[in-house]
Amino acid sequence: MRRWNPAIESERGSASLEFITAGVILLVPLVYLILALSSAQSGAMAAEGAARQAARVFVRGTSIADAQVRAERAVDLTLADYGIDPDAARVRISCAPVASDCLHRRGFVTVSVTARVPLPLIPAFGSDLPAGVSLSSSATQQVSRFWTAG
Repeated sequence: MRRWNPAIESERGSASLEFITAGVILLVPLVYLILALSSAQSGAMAAEGAARQAARVFVRGTSIADAQVRAERAVDLTLADYGIDPDAARVRISCAPVASDCLHRRGFVTVSVTARVPLPLIPAFGSDLPAGVSLSSSATQQVSRFWTAG
């Protein structure tokens, strides 16, 4: 015959409560980590794609002014595709071996893009930009040896 034990009876049904509490405590940070990492990965892909496309269209430009407009448009479109504000990105274009003439035959054009990717669910703290991660990428393309001014 079983004896009645008040200590055992008072814990009846608490396993499900403990499971739900521990599950929420572990699940919420895990879900946030997945969201933050996917946001950072998306930003890295956006910066890499923007730099690559900007370098590609820059070397196909007919003039320096045309090439810069094309590169800026490529960066804006690529970042917008990934949901990143193009105004939060910096673009730097450098040329080699002749720094003053970017569209020099067989010259190299390097485009560097730095984009700030906001972290999910974190508001801005005293600044215009929300808390985020700065990601950068660069791409280099060679100007065609057959390039001629347009």
